[in-house]
Amino acid sequence: MLEFARFRVLTFDCYGTLINWELGIARVLQRWARRHRLSLRDDELLEAFATSEARQEQQEEFRLYPDVLRAVHFEIGQQFGRPVSNEDADALAESVGEWPPFADTTRALQRLQRRYRLMVVSNVDHASFARTQQQLGIVFDAVVTAEAVRAYKPDRRMFERALERAAELGAATDQVLHVAQSLYHDIVPAKALGLATVWVNRRAGKRGWGATRPPDYSVSPDLEVHSLAELAELAT
Repeated sequence: MLEFARFRVLTFDCYGTLINWELGIARVLQRWARRHRLSLRDDELLEAFATSEARQEQQEEFRLYPDVLRAVHFEIGQQFGRPVSNEDADALAESVGEWPPFADTTRALQRLQRRYRLMVVSNVDHASFARTQQQLGIVFDAVVTAEAVRAYKPDRRMFERALERAAELGAATDQVLHVAQSLYHDIVPAKALGLATVWVNRRAGKRGWGATRPPDYSVSPDLEVHSLAELAELAT
């Protein structure tokens, strides 16, 4: 069990941890699939998304997240042998701010915010996150986006920027706890930098790996929970 009393700042992945991005992504991709008479399960589409998104985020030239999503949709179309129009690609790119929070997210964040400073560290652009923050109903103490850093997790620069912001909030590295659903994007690089980590295993009991590709090697988070509500209960 983590000693929560030592932490001053909690950093959060957003999409997959606070936001039910798999529901939002599947809605958009299933509309496209049905129009093209493709009978695909959500998990098939989500795993195609996961593989493509990871590849597109690692391209040498940085692109804003909506452009990453457009490229992902075109690649998914190629994989399943169906055309993707610009309108289709735009629908996925513009859907980020419509992806819904998990039912427990806002209440848990409100509870945690009474004790800790809260920061988001997310592979997203400023405009998309602004729409998401309206849904969450929370003002975070700091936000680190891929757009600001010009890199995507698991790039360590995202976490280095987060630690810089945490220092501005008065927290040393050992006083920062990173909370995330993605082992690949978050837990592996956070632990490599010496951060304590909580894995919010939102996919426990579900088929496949969903919208997040698995890590290249096994990693052990400091704590595993299955919801943000469970974390809030333990940490406050």
